[in-house]
Amino acid sequence: MFELEPNSLFMFVTTIVVGFAIVGGTIAATLAEGRAVVAAFESMARQPSVADRISSMIFVTLAILESTAIYVLLICLILLFANPFRGLLGG
Repeated sequence: MFELEPNSLFMFVTTIVVGFAIVGGTIAATLAEGRAVVAAFESMARQPSVADRISSMIFVTLAILESTAIYVLLICLILLFANPFRGLLGG
């Protein structure tokens, strides 16, 4: 086999970790959004009189859930391009 220098190994491990983090973070947010929409539609079907209130609440809820995925993306970009641990771990 071949050995990587510490900087290359650090960037390789960081890239793998960021890949898993972005997949995990977006899957979690997507599943939560899907469950929220299904619950909202079921509630609207049961009580059509409150559908306007439910739809306004679901928009706020979806915005909050989507911000979770955006925060995951932000952390992943920080780890890729401005990693604060680079000096500590030999990168």
